[in-house]
Amino acid sequence: MELPKFLLGDNTDFPDAIFIVHTEYPRFIINLENDEVEWLEEFSQEDEKELASEAENLINAANEFYDREISRYED
Repeated sequence: MELPKFLLGDNTDFPDAIFIVHTEYPRFIINLENDEVEWLEEFSQEDEKELASEAENLINAANEFYDREISRYED
């Protein structure tokens, strides 16, 4: 099965939260309500250094995905 790079999700147990799931490495879920990120990968110390520089780009891409999806609902 081919998955999109990002998925938009919500859950009635968290009524104010909007989740973006990044399905490619490094996989993560970001809660747009509070910008909390949950990484779904285990990282070595070497990986963590590389991740620190890439994380900002990935989170910005997740926010851009959300903005694009919402604009499509508004059209």
